[in-house]
Amino acid sequence: MTSITGPSPTTKAWLQIHFCVVLWGFTPILGKLITLPALPLVWWRMILVAAALLFFRRFWRGLLGLTPRLIGIYAGIGVIVSLHWLAFYGSVKLSNASVAVTCMALTPIFVAFVEPVFAARRFDVRELFFGFAAIPGIVLVVGGTPVGMRTGLAVGVLAALLASVFTSLNKRFIEHGPALAVTGIEMGAGVACLTLLSLLPFFDTVFVMPIRQDAIYLLILAIACTLLPYALSLIALRRLTAFSTSLAVNMEPVYAVLLAIVILGEQRELAGRFYIGVAIILLVVFSHPLTGSNRISPDAPA
Repeated sequence: MTSITGPSPTTKAWLQIHFCVVLWGFTPILGKLITLPALPLVWWRMILVAAALLFFRRFWRGLLGLTPRLIGIYAGIGVIVSLHWLAFYGSVKLSNASVAVTCMALTPIFVAFVEPVFAARRFDVRELFFGFAAIPGIVLVVGGTPVGMRTGLAVGVLAALLASVFTSLNKRFIEHGPALAVTGIEMGAGVACLTLLSLLPFFDTVFVMPIRQDAIYLLILAIACTLLPYALSLIALRRLTAFSTSLAVNMEPVYAVLLAIVILGEQRELAGRFYIGVAIILLVVFSHPLTGSNRISPDAPA
């Protein structure tokens, strides 16, 4: 009798990542719909996730099993995550959802240089090739950005750089802690970081009560688009490299821009070159795993 087996661990990890990317596709849309400035928006997002995790017994069990050194490392990564989200939503506010999320396709280019440094390994020529192969698509997609949105574009590139850093660091240290505990520590540290930033004179205050509509959108953003995919992506990172993960995240502009057409009516940004750019990004995303670059970390669990 032939037994039917499920997907391999690596295939399952890829499916998990792509599910996360679909959910992340809603984040710029929600960021545009929420009327709060970027700083209080991200503060509410992170504090709601951190508060929700307090009700999970697995979070407390995982937290008690971590050493002070690991807690400090995850807290430091959480600070970088908070700055990434601050830059990302700043880009959404300064430009629009389509421009901000398309900038995130630059992440694998940065990761190709950043991850080898953190992982103490040699640069992979294939990763560099696929990272740079996405550039023409990115240029075509973003090339139509109006002059008035160029600041938002620059802030979006900064968000991509910060994403490459925390993704690479999470990849290195996720093996040492449960996903829920790591998520909770990173979210809590991000809340502390943003609270301190809000005390500076040139930042918005985080102590703003959202209106009813914003509160509903924030709950959706925190639970469905943050807590679930963030924890799931950390689990998937055990099987995938940070570079492989960030290439999958290149699908986020596709999902987000399509959602922006339906929900925000941003189709005025979409010319013929946009679709050519999307086709190039898709080609890079689906070609990468076929090369065998999607390797499993040597210390990943069986």
